[in-house]
Amino acid sequence: MRKVRLAGFLMALSIVNATSVMTAQAADFAGWHGKAAAPNYQGQIFPPWQQGANNPTINKGFDFTVPEIDDLADFHGDPQDSLLSIFVGGNYYFAMAPLVAAFEKEYPQLHGRIYYETLPPGILIKQMQHGDRITVGNMTWTVHPDVYAAGLKKINYYIQQGMLQGPAVPYVTNDLTIMIPAGNPAHIESLQDLGKPGVKLSMPNPLWEGVARQIKISLTKAGGPTLEKMVYDTKVKEGETILTHVHHRQTPLLLMQGLADAGVTWKSEAIFQEQAGHPISNMPIPAQDNTTAIYGAAIVKGAPHPIWAEDWIKFLKSSTALRIFEHYGFKGYSEK
Repeated sequence: MRKVRLAGFLMALSIVNATSVMTAQAADFAGWHGKAAAPNYQGQIFPPWQQGANNPTINKGFDFTVPEIDDLADFHGDPQDSLLSIFVGGNYYFAMAPLVAAFEKEYPQLHGRIYYETLPPGILIKQMQHGDRITVGNMTWTVHPDVYAAGLKKINYYIQQGMLQGPAVPYVTNDLTIMIPAGNPAHIESLQDLGKPGVKLSMPNPLWEGVARQIKISLTKAGGPTLEKMVYDTKVKEGETILTHVHHRQTPLLLMQGLADAGVTWKSEAIFQEQAGHPISNMPIPAQDNTTAIYGAAIVKGAPHPIWAEDWIKFLKSSTALRIFEHYGFKGYSEK
């Protein structure tokens, strides 16, 4: 009997050990390394930061939002009831609510009937390439976009690819900045400081964020190919650069949680964070090292609501829209 019990104990122990190894391997594979902590909801650190103000739906039903757990921060409105669906790169998710509200005043028949997504441009394209269908967690839905907005070069490229129909319409520009926590504890003064050992960074992922291309250009301007490689290669391998999984909305989150010292984002993003009262600041990048982006939009080929799409794109160039954009540091586009 004792031998049977001993054998059973040893078998149970081996199962526990094997399970522990498997768990450790799974954690290592996921990049977790056992460092996860219980959620700590201090203030309004986790999205959605606008407390539902970015949802243009009139009848919202039962509101069930749990920050960091059940939170679809980049999806706005009711896709089943929309008369205008906009896919816009997350570069100005914070400006979309006032833009939509102003547009609805001019077109009251669209009040509560606009749906928009603010994912990175590359991820929005992937959604379109998968039949406009997307899955988040356990939910899957399909939305046929009317408008696609991103960097002007990307707009022109997808017009050539036949996914969008021309013309491409440019409307505002944006510059880069170095986002830092309030008080600048790491004493970041320039792009060159981002390459220093021990400085932890949060940087947009080149796989789906177009801003990464502009950032690499600015890093090269400021410190040559060596700095660009240090930030986007060496530090990534050493674990000192975290590449975003979604978009640069993650950078202020990491800064506020003390997980990063700095990150390059659009200037408008830093301005929004400061206006929202978050402990975020920014270090300007000199003009000679900065890189300017031009934002453009176009109607999606086969758009369900092409007339409303055309009206929205015209609105983006209006004085009303420009005032909203300027509030966040954007500048109106003008051909030279």
